[in-house]
Amino acid sequence: MGESKLAILEGLLFAAGEEGMHKKQLSEILEIREIDVEELLKDWKKELQNPGRGIRLMESRGTYSLTTKPEYAAVYKRWGYKKNHTRLSQASLEALAIIAYRQPITRVEVDYIRGVKSDQALQTLAERQLVEEAGRKETVGRPILYRTTEHFLTYFGLQSLEDLPELREAFQEDYSAAENFFDSLEEG
Repeated sequence: MGESKLAILEGLLFAAGEEGMHKKQLSEILEIREIDVEELLKDWKKELQNPGRGIRLMESRGTYSLTTKPEYAAVYKRWGYKKNHTRLSQASLEALAIIAYRQPITRVEVDYIRGVKSDQALQTLAERQLVEEAGRKETVGRPILYRTTEHFLTYFGLQSLEDLPELREAFQEDYSAAENFFDSLEEG
């Protein structure tokens, strides 16, 4: 396979940006088997774990993308880099925590758990591509269901939803533990 395949792979993932690429796409473009792509990615991921490297290879739901290493977040912030330019509001963090743990879920269900309307929070989360529509609930009025996105995982540096911390029974309704988790991740 050689260095040229790895160089092309690196360029492809860089060009793909936040959207990333699936192993099957990479296999087709590189004209090699998926198992060979997997091996290239595995070796490259190991190489990128070197402390002298500033990026990391993320895999989430079968999609690979390049991200900056979280341990350098303070430096990036000094430079002026901020994720989506502003932090998420308290309302957005609350709604996001509820959606992450209860997905798919309707806006009305989010409102009920939060005790206030969540229209603006959901709009913000959708604009930032952290949540998306996941169909309609089979009930009166067929309300829209919401779920987290691939970008949600990347934004918070998670491989999958299984990486979310366990919520103790006491926090299952107010979601403050999850909200604090997302807040701490966003701070870098």
